[in-house]
Amino acid sequence: MAPALAAAVRVIGLAVAAFAIAAAPAGAAPEHAARHALAKFGEPLFGPTTPHFPYVNPEAPKGGRIRLAELGSFDSLNAIPLRGTWPRTIGLVISPLMIGSGDELAVAYGALAASVTIGPELAWAEFALRPEARYHDGVPVTADDVVFAWEAIQAHGRPFLRAFLSAVTAVRALGPDRLRIEVATRGDMKPLLNAATVLGPEPRHWWTAEGRDIGKTTLEPVLGSGPYRIAKVDPGRSITYQRIADWWGERLMVYRGRHNFDEVVVDYYRDDDVMFEAFKAGAYDFRVEYRAQRWVTGYQADPDRPDAIETRAVPLEEPLGAQGFRFNARRAKFADPRVREAIGYLFDFDWIRQNILHGQYQRVKSNFPNSAFGASGPPTAAELAVLAPFSDRIGDPRVLTDAFEPPRGPVRRRLRRALALFRSAGWEVRDGRLTETATGTPMDIEFLTVTPTMERVVLPYLRSLERAGITGSLRIVDPAQFEVRTDDFDFDVVTANFNFFSPPGTELRSFFGSAAAAVPGSANYSGIADPVVDALIEHVLAADDLDTMMTASRALDRVLLWGFYMIPHWYNAETWLAHRPIFGWPTRAAKYDIVFRNNNFPSTWWHAAAVRTGDTDR
Repeated sequence: MAPALAAAVRVIGLAVAAFAIAAAPAGAAPEHAARHALAKFGEPLFGPTTPHFPYVNPEAPKGGRIRLAELGSFDSLNAIPLRGTWPRTIGLVISPLMIGSGDELAVAYGALAASVTIGPELAWAEFALRPEARYHDGVPVTADDVVFAWEAIQAHGRPFLRAFLSAVTAVRALGPDRLRIEVATRGDMKPLLNAATVLGPEPRHWWTAEGRDIGKTTLEPVLGSGPYRIAKVDPGRSITYQRIADWWGERLMVYRGRHNFDEVVVDYYRDDDVMFEAFKAGAYDFRVEYRAQRWVTGYQADPDRPDAIETRAVPLEEPLGAQGFRFNARRAKFADPRVREAIGYLFDFDWIRQNILHGQYQRVKSNFPNSAFGASGPPTAAELAVLAPFSDRIGDPRVLTDAFEPPRGPVRRRLRRALALFRSAGWEVRDGRLTETATGTPMDIEFLTVTPTMERVVLPYLRSLERAGITGSLRIVDPAQFEVRTDDFDFDVVTANFNFFSPPGTELRSFFGSAAAAVPGSANYSGIADPVVDALIEHVLAADDLDTMMTASRALDRVLLWGFYMIPHWYNAETWLAHRPIFGWPTRAAKYDIVFRNNNFPSTWWHAAAVRTGDTDR
């Protein structure tokens, strides 16, 4: 997922490490009975008297400072409107209604909400808000503030954010501390989970004072109700957060042992190499590494030096997003899937993995890598049963017979196959240029990315494209330009990573649905407008048990893969961490935890030199 899209879901009260799939058999608590958690399948792992999650240290000392770094810049502290780029860490100032655990998928536990009551057919949920919840100015958080946030999203929110909450039909305050969320669906917990973990309060009293406009960007520190407040802003260059010492949520199960640093400083860098050299020089303390070259060769240091660097590879079981080159199929030259398939044949991943990626990473072969939601091998009988009603409308018959495998093999063989596909689609090489026979238009491709490190991958690919007569170019833009161009679908091919929120839910409509294809700012970069895809998305969303959902998502995955909307990249089943030797961390890691990847902030770590504060049963 692109940075702006990831943030759009994360910061409106998200604080979501992950959702959860419980292993217990289906069967929820009685309707109209207040409960401490919501679970899509089965029962939550943790009960209402659980003191804390098992992957935190409840006695972690509070104190100290952590210095972080981000690539790019920011020009707003308001995450709701379409325009503006905000800090990924802005979620530190927000408290959502509920929070997922790192050991489950598709479960959420009460945060701002003390309890939740579910209506018949899962048509609504009523949340009892904690009366002790306060904004940083001391004003109580009310149900009306959540209504205000919902109204702002409806009026000004990004299309992806609105799509994520598309099933919500109403958000009503039933009193100062009682909130009701109604959804259009029946019998599906996921829309209620989405709303509970994404919707958070926005202080109506603050936004409506002194001419502030929640529909516009702002660099004034926004008022929050989360564990941190914004203490200092150097626009576009740095942001500093300060921990709230007597924060109302500190003793809650979902927060105990987390948010242990007194101060969080995030500096911004325009150049990735400069940012890395700054880390080695001691300018900041913690980073998540994404480049294999650096991970393999860049962190050697003298352990006797005071600024020594430690590295850790943390195994990851979290379902990951699919990174790849995404075609803009709205453009005529990419409208034919045979053209897209042919261009994919010219991408030599094996060479890139060996020579550029230092033998690291695994190839993406699904839109849902590192998970059981993606297709693998030939279609199963259950998947074929899902696909059968669409067999006469599926564009590529291989969907029903073959396993999808990205092209590999000798360069000459892949080039011959690509040229054959081009010819079948009406393209041929004339005077060294791949040319559309009907119009005489030569093929040229611009690759758009916000990540300078992609240059090392794209430039060899451009040379491969040249062998087929294709003129290619690379355009590296800053985050603001990237956002504008992708919002307007002004690109040929874009580098993007699509995260989904396991199990897959309504975000599928924004990624792949026809309704989103023509909406500026949506995440449907490829312009996919396929009735079969639409129907399969709804099949996923309508599933009432995990097996049915997995089968449907695999069927959807097959149709998308054989549509060749993406040239798959790679993924890492580990998280690579580098840090100063000044931290402590829990002995047990969460099973599913993408917090490091989401905002580069180790929320369960602590400063080793901090003095433990508070009583021992905190």
